[in-house]
This record gives sequence, C-alpha cells and structure tokens, in this order.
Amino acid sequence: MYNRFLKNDKGFTGLEAAIVLIAFVVVAAVFSYVMLGAGFYTTQKSQEVVHTGVTQASSSLAPSGDIIVSSTTNGEANLVTFYVTNTAGGTAVDLDKTVLTYTDNEDFITKAYSSDGVAAHLGPGNGDQGWVYSTVIVENNDNLLEKGEKYKVVINLATLGATEPGINEGIRIQLKPPEGATLTIERTMPAVLEAGSFYSVY
Repeated sequence: MYNRFLKNDKGFTGLEAAIVLIAFVVVAAVFSYVMLGAGFYTTQKSQEVVHTGVTQASSSLAPSGDIIVSSTTNGEANLVTFYVTNTAGGTAVDLDKTVLTYTDNEDFITKAYSSDGVAAHLGPGNGDQGWVYSTVIVENNDNLLEKGEKYKVVINLATLGATEPGINEGIRIQLKPPEGATLTIERTMPAVLEAGSFYSVY
C-alpha cells in the first residue's frame, strides 16, 4: 500500500507542470543572459585591445623636408635642424612630453623636453636639455602637433652633451611621443663641414 502511494502521480496537475516549465524557462533565460553578457564583454575588450595595439604601433610623427646640419668648427657639426608634421589620420602629439634620443659613434643620449622656462621660439640651445621646438604652421597656440601643423626641431649637440659628429659620421635621432611609434631619423654627415655653412644630410 505504501509503495503504491509513492508511485501514484495522479495528483500531478497541469498547474504544477506549468510551474516546473516556468522554472526551466527562467533558469535558461538567466543562463542565456549571463552568457550573452560575457560575450559582449569579451567583444568589447577585444576591440579595446585592437584599438590600443593600432595606436601604439602607428606613428603620428613624420619628417617634413630635409635634415639640415650646420657647423661652427671646420670638420664638425654642432646643430641639427629638421621639421616634423602629423601623419594622415594620426593623433595629436604633445611635444612637451616627447623624448629625444641621439646616437652616434661615441654617444647615446636620451633627454626629455624642457624649455627651462624659456620660450622655444627664441632659438636653438635655449632648452636646458639641448633641444627645442618652434612653430612653423599652426592652427592654435598650444604645444600639440595636430593635423595640418608643422614644427621645427633644433638640436644643439653641445648643450645636449654629445660630441660633435665629424665628416662621414652616421647619426641617429629618435623622437618618442607619449603614445604611438617612435620617429627614427638616420643620416650621415657630409664629406665636408665648413664653419658657418649649412648642409642637407641623407
């Protein structure tokens, strides 16, 4: 009698079946919501990683025109001048937060930008770190290199703390913005360096 009572499911009504079905539906809905949320989160993170990778790999700095060296002593260059602009689609570059690295046969020097409280447009060598920038083509008076703008960079090698490169000596200059790839410029000094003269280097 007792066993028959346990196996008797005549009391299992349609209402109870509906409750069980609803419970299954609710559990499935919650599980689906969790899975979709995880999927959206993963997709968002993937997009952020791709965007960050593209930003870090692409350069917003590009050289514009020739690289010019000048000399005050025969056989040695003491000033290096070049122009930089923003690449197509590049982000704005804060030149005040840019780091310069200079390398030659005898030197490897890295200096952050500092005007030492002196305006960059006053000329080369006023920055206590040995390099300064000045505006050439700008749309506003900030220190950001933006689309359509051009800046001149002047390096005073003596103030920078480097030995002045001689004839046929190779140099490398790197501008490292706070975000994005480094701009690298490699040039070789000309076969003749006369005091008071200016030379395009290649």
